[in-house]
Amino acid sequence: MASGELVQGLVAGRLSSEAYDENFSDLHAPLDAHEALVAADRCYFCYDAPCVTACPTDIDIPLFIRQIATGTADAAGMTIFSQNIMGGMCARVCPTETLCEETCVREVAEGKPVQIGQLQRFATDHLMAQSAHPFSRAAETGRRIAVVGAGPAGLACAHRLAMHGHSVVVYDANAKAGGLNEYGIASYKTVDSFAKREVAWLLEIGGITIEHDKKLGRDLNLTDLTERFDAVFLAIGLAGVNALGASGQGKAGVRDAVDFIAELRQAETYSQVPVGRDVVVIGGGMTAVDAAVQAKLLGALNVTLVYRRSRDRMNASRFEQDLAAAKGVRIITNAAPVEISGNGAVEAISFEYMDDDLTPMGEVFTLSADQVLTAIGQTLGATELPSITRGRIAVSPDGRTSVANVWAGGDCTGLGDDLTVTAVAQGRDAAEDIHRALSA
Repeated sequence: MASGELVQGLVAGRLSSEAYDENFSDLHAPLDAHEALVAADRCYFCYDAPCVTACPTDIDIPLFIRQIATGTADAAGMTIFSQNIMGGMCARVCPTETLCEETCVREVAEGKPVQIGQLQRFATDHLMAQSAHPFSRAAETGRRIAVVGAGPAGLACAHRLAMHGHSVVVYDANAKAGGLNEYGIASYKTVDSFAKREVAWLLEIGGITIEHDKKLGRDLNLTDLTERFDAVFLAIGLAGVNALGASGQGKAGVRDAVDFIAELRQAETYSQVPVGRDVVVIGGGMTAVDAAVQAKLLGALNVTLVYRRSRDRMNASRFEQDLAAAKGVRIITNAAPVEISGNGAVEAISFEYMDDDLTPMGEVFTLSADQVLTAIGQTLGATELPSITRGRIAVSPDGRTSVANVWAGGDCTGLGDDLTVTAVAQGRDAAEDIHRALSA
């Protein structure tokens, strides 16, 4: 069954190729044309629709659903992309159950919302399949903008600036563009290399150049960028990781969950990725759930997710929590790690129960573990940045920083939730403010 024992007792190739294909198939199969019409027919097309207010990118949801209902899916796609150029990815990964669908009148009245996320995917996929990019550039302005970071915020900003006729150079620290869409989201949410295809489609507008393996603070200097470009947009994400705060955290077999997910996303085959028999994931957000579920899908026998607060305080949505439970992940709450034990490599990890105020309760329990994945938050991990507030770059609502001609958006700022859709909105809004400033 296994391809061979690896270091720290981890094993790659625990399952058959058929099992991997089934486990990592599309989480939500796309709607066909008939299913989309039936789903669209459930929408009341509300005036002052609460779903629009709940959408961070302000998509006119009743309008695009009506366009689907009338057989004009491409028009629906344009309605979405005009507000959210990465609407295809957002339809796949955004927690719609806690955003637009949670406020849907059908949800409030019947407990079953309109399938807004699935309908958005139907419309955006339909338009992306057409031969020509649906947006065109304005006349060349002669202005040049540097965008640091090719994640959702950076790409959304670059596309909107290119639409306005500016030339954009995007610098990214990774070998591939896409940011967390490419490296940090569960494989079963973005099958068929969608993140890569979406970036290629977005770049078809022209006027955007991407330079890879260029990291701020190592290969790039903010002062130099402000001298060479008319404006700079920082979308550097959160590259650093928080320390676990438990003794023994340096033992073999303990790693950051983001790195685990990135390895899985970039592997040629799932059988290449080693996974433990007894895996413990520490954290309560989307990354923790993605790591835990994928460890189970890779063939781990026991996967336990442990979070220091109560279940209703977890950042992962209830849908994500229920998904983890359905896949066989055990969830333990109100417990914090205190010690990782083992002779060189992790063999067990001990936790102490906490009350809702994170006060230790004095009761300790131990879980067997040959792999521990930590998802306890990330930090900027960069220096020589504009003013920082609470560990993030301080910005105005339009993304302006404390440095002249420098804007910022996405996870590196303190605006909104750390979601793809929020990052896109911030990149788009910053681009509009940059355009206004350069046009003044």
